[in-house]
Amino acid sequence: MYGGVAEVSVYISAQSRGQGVGKALMQHLIGESEKAGFWTIQSGIFPENTASIKLHERVGFRYIGKRERVGKIHGVWKDNLLFERRSSSVGVD
Repeated sequence: MYGGVAEVSVYISAQSRGQGVGKALMQHLIGESEKAGFWTIQSGIFPENTASIKLHERVGFRYIGKRERVGKIHGVWKDNLLFERRSSSVGVD
């Protein structure tokens, strides 16, 4: 039912942030996912992670919704923003 759909997470160390590493990794991941036949990749991002949100938007992801209070971190409820990227070449027929 969900063949061709994958969830992705990319973590960049603090000392490597702001150097284009995340964008390069995401662009490579997008290319490889399409070669493997994935037509949708999705991510869940904490609302306060604005750098990750901007990165995802820059590489073609779109905001599709919010899961509220999906889990606790250090006793604090966290929401999760959902982003997805649909391929323009895979699964379009």
